[in-house]
Amino acid sequence: MLFNTYHFIFAFLPVTLLVFFILGSRGQTHLAMGWLVLASLFFYGFWNPAYVGLIVLSLLVNFAFGRALIREDLAQGKRRLLVWFGVGLNLGLLGYYKYANFFVDTLNGLAGTDFHLERIVLPLAISFFTFPQIAFVVDAYQRKAQEAHFLPYCLFVTFFPQLIAGPIVHHGEMMPQFLERDRFRFKLNDFSIGLTIFLLGLFKKVIIADEVAAYASAAFTGAENGLTLTFFEAWTASVSYTMQLYFDFSGYSDMAIGLGMMFGIRLPMNFNSPYKATNIIDFWRRWHMTLSRFLRDYLYIPLGGNRQGPTRRQVNLMITMLLGGLWHGAGWTFIAWGGLHGLYLMINHKWRSSRKSKREARPVGKLMTIAYWALTLLAVMISWIFFRAVSFDGALAILKGLFGLNGLSLPGGLASSLGGLTTFTGGWIFFDGIQVNAFPLGVTAAAWALGASLIAFLLPNVCQIMHRYEPAFETYRGELKGLGEHWLAWQPTRIWSMVIAILGFWTLANLTRVSEFLYFQF
Repeated sequence: MLFNTYHFIFAFLPVTLLVFFILGSRGQTHLAMGWLVLASLFFYGFWNPAYVGLIVLSLLVNFAFGRALIREDLAQGKRRLLVWFGVGLNLGLLGYYKYANFFVDTLNGLAGTDFHLERIVLPLAISFFTFPQIAFVVDAYQRKAQEAHFLPYCLFVTFFPQLIAGPIVHHGEMMPQFLERDRFRFKLNDFSIGLTIFLLGLFKKVIIADEVAAYASAAFTGAENGLTLTFFEAWTASVSYTMQLYFDFSGYSDMAIGLGMMFGIRLPMNFNSPYKATNIIDFWRRWHMTLSRFLRDYLYIPLGGNRQGPTRRQVNLMITMLLGGLWHGAGWTFIAWGGLHGLYLMINHKWRSSRKSKREARPVGKLMTIAYWALTLLAVMISWIFFRAVSFDGALAILKGLFGLNGLSLPGGLASSLGGLTTFTGGWIFFDGIQVNAFPLGVTAAAWALGASLIAFLLPNVCQIMHRYEPAFETYRGELKGLGEHWLAWQPTRIWSMVIAILGFWTLANLTRVSEFLYFQF
């Protein structure tokens, strides 16, 4: 089920909330939790009921592993064997559904073999309900997980706001909340804040992300089919996708936080204006923060982190990002995306070490800060091209246009407005004697890409707007304290009510063009 549909907003959500709080107000917290688990499974199974059994089996098996590992009387050798088996089982499940076809196709391509494997349908959100359980099993082995209760564990895995596309929650953050009886009582303040955040996230998805998506998709599809994209076309396409991905995924995360607040449950912050980052290290502390935390705690640190010298740290960074790229999709373009970010991080850490060794502790001026920001954004945008492209040929076609190797272009409408400076003949524009191709995406595409960029660069994010009410908890220590007050801070006033109502009606009126969220496939 999608958040951006009428049947979710006007049927599933109201009924789920109503029954949950009726049971909670009567002190029947176990029934309320059970109801929310069943509602979440219905929400998940709405897409394909066949995979409900998979998620139920997964949570039963992992709960059993965790309970066994928490026991004090289990011998260390058995505990070690059990944790390896449990983690291996989870990774095997991911490997089969996400990568079996990819590995067979790759083997056939490299070795010239003709192995055949029927196309495996990827279960919705398999990573988002598997990763938190891997963390639970590992933490149980390390004695970090406390005594687990069955219903809170089931809700930790299945809670529908974060089930489909994150954030990737941690058992230590979620399960204690489900044991607090006060969470099961309706609070108008929490509901109002949650509804506001949900509508802001819905607006980001429906009005911004889905609009720029049309322009990005047209250009990337054209590039895959051999269309030559010129300078302005490639830049408009790249900026459009960069903004589509941000507003689509951060919009989902905002909606998840808002829905959680409606139920009195706080989720972790997942985005903190990542396109304002001034280096790649900072970017990964702001983008999909719960994923970067998971990769750090359960992959990078177990590999050795930075404890075995700078060279080993660089290797560990690259391995982590390559596997992070592979997690996003079973394709070589995703691995290339991960490799680029691994390279970026290696360079960034080397640069920091170099500055420290030279004792260059001088504060960075405004011009250099802007230069660092622009370079970081360009590096991120180039990597997104590989993330979006179906093939390397498609990615390279976009990159060639991006760097002007296919010539320049002007929007037809802009060219005609320049009067005598230009002439338009046979599909080509002549501007001061320079022949450039007409711009098929038009001024509208460029305007939407620019408008979305200004919102991302200049306006506060949703957690900043709602900062004084702390709707989400910190993924990284101290990040919320750094948000501070903003002139757009939300308050329960008539003006804010009118603004949110207008945005809400505008968004609901456009739900006729329903589209999936990009991270559903991961």
